[in-house]
Amino acid sequence: MKKYITGFIIGAIVAFPLGINFGKDVPLFSNPFAAKPDIPDRVIERTGKTLDDAKEAIHEATKPMQDRFRR
Repeated sequence: MKKYITGFIIGAIVAFPLGINFGKDVPLFSNPFAAKPDIPDRVIERTGKTLDDAKEAIHEATKPMQDRFRR
């Protein structure tokens, strides 16, 4: 029972920082208590990525179709 409790405590100590980093979507072994970037910076970064993804999706959807009926 003593080994179980010791393993549980050590596992919790290791898993807690890894879980914080996983939730923040940062590398697992980075500092979990580091200051977050400012909210406007994060919004700008994510907005740029979202716009790029949307542009790519629109480009794929509006590609001209090849002439399938020509023989």
